[in-house]
Amino acid sequence: MKGLAAGIGVVFLSPLLIVGMGMMLASSADAVQSSGSFSGCLTDIDSDKVAEQVTKILDGASGKDVHVEGLDLPAEQVPNAQTIVAAGLSLDVPKKGQIIALATAMQESRLRNLNYGDRDSLGLFQQRPSQGWGSAQQIRDPVYASEQFYKHLLKVDGWQQMTVTQAAQAVQKSGFPDAYAQWESLATALQSAIAKTFPGAGNDADDKDAHQSEKPSTSTTGCAPGQDGSGFGRIPEGSVPKGYSIPKDADPKARKAIEWAMHQLGTLYQWGGSCTNAHGPDPMGRCDCSSLMQQAYAHVGITLTRTTYTQVNEGKAVSPARLKPGDLIFSRGTAARPEHVGMYMGEGLVIEAPRTTKPVRITPIKDWDILAARRIL
Repeated sequence: MKGLAAGIGVVFLSPLLIVGMGMMLASSADAVQSSGSFSGCLTDIDSDKVAEQVTKILDGASGKDVHVEGLDLPAEQVPNAQTIVAAGLSLDVPKKGQIIALATAMQESRLRNLNYGDRDSLGLFQQRPSQGWGSAQQIRDPVYASEQFYKHLLKVDGWQQMTVTQAAQAVQKSGFPDAYAQWESLATALQSAIAKTFPGAGNDADDKDAHQSEKPSTSTTGCAPGQDGSGFGRIPEGSVPKGYSIPKDADPKARKAIEWAMHQLGTLYQWGGSCTNAHGPDPMGRCDCSSLMQQAYAHVGITLTRTTYTQVNEGKAVSPARLKPGDLIFSRGTAARPEHVGMYMGEGLVIEAPRTTKPVRITPIKDWDILAARRIL
C-alpha cells in the first residue's frame, strides 16, 4: 500500500485540482447557502451509477452533465473526495476509516475546501487553527487536512467498532453529533468508486469482511421516506399508531420485549422507578427510560444493567442505519454518556418513557437525535 504514495502525489497535483481553484472556491461560497441546509438522508444510492459519474469527473468531464445525488458541485467535490481517499490509502487506513472521513467532510463542508466557517473553522473538515489542527494555510491544504483527520481518527480507541457517527464525532466533537450518519451510504459508494482507480487499492484487507463491504441497509434507517415514522402522522401519547404491527422478521425475543413494553403504554414516567408494576398504585413501581428497557428484556430472560449510562455498553454497537426491532437507541448527553434510551420497534417507531409528567409512549424516530445504538440480541 505504501507504494501508492508516489502515484498519489500526481493526483494531488493534477491540473483538475489546480486550474481554476479560485473559481471553485467562489462557487463554494455561492452554493453553501443552499446545500448547508441539507437535512435529508441519502440511503437509496445506486453504487454503479455513482461509480459511472465519478469516473466521468476523474476523466476530466466538466461536471455540467454529471449528476450524483447529494453532490451539487461534483466537478469540485469528487476531486476533493479523491484526495481524501488517496490520503487514506497512503496512510494504510482501512476502508471504513476512509468512509468515515468522507462522511465527515460531507457534513462539515459538503466536500468543499472552504475558506470560512464557524468561528475560525476552515477547509474540508472545518478544522480550527485555534484548536491545534495547524495553521490556516495548512488546513486549507486538502492533503494536510485529510492526513490530520486520519491521524486523529487512528488515535481513537476502538474506532473500527464504532458507527460512522460515533467515530466521526470522536474526532470532530461537533455540536450536531448525529448528523454524520446521513452521509454513510454516499460515502461508501464514493469510496468504492474512487479506490478502484488506484492500482491495488481494491485489495484492502477489510474488503474481505462482508460486513464492511455490504451496502448499508435502507430498510430501517430511520430517515428514508416512509421509514422515519412520519407516515403514521400524529401519535396520541400512550397509544399504538393505527396500522403498526411488529415486523414479521423481528427476533422472537425482541418481539416479546416490544410487546411487554407496549403493555406499559400510558403509564406515567417516574424517575428512579423500577417498572415492576407500572399500572399499580406505588409511583416507584412505574417506569423511567432505562427501567422500561431493563424490564422488557427481563421478561424474555435477558438481564440488562439498570441505568442509561451503563446500558449504552450492553450488547454490541450497531449503526443507526441498520437498526432492527429490539435495538436500544440513545440520545441527549453524549455518545459515551447518554441521558435517554428507547427501544426501536421497526417501521420507524420507538417506544420510550420520556420524562416526568409524560406517559410511556411511541414516537417516530425522526424526532430522535441518535447518539448511539446497541443490539442486545
